[in-house]
Amino acid sequence: MPRVFIPASLRPLTEGHRTLDIPGETVRDVVLALEERYPAIVGRLRDGDKLRSGLTVSIDSELSSRGMMATVEAESEIHFITAIGGG
Repeated sequence: MPRVFIPASLRPLTEGHRTLDIPGETVRDVVLALEERYPAIVGRLRDGDKLRSGLTVSIDSELSSRGMMATVEAESEIHFITAIGGG
């Protein structure tokens, strides 16, 4: 089952978990399953069928340009990374 690393800002909404094993074959599957388990995070990772603006997903240490449609393997590690503003 893919392992999701929970961003620090969302840990209070996932009972403090740093990582969770969540089933799915795509990032979308994983996010929907995560939202089903922890309804308080609905809308925190996605906006409809897209990742929220300013959010990127890394799968097995590779940034994905496919967003919610990116495929994941049973042993994948998934990180959600927020953009850092500044200039």
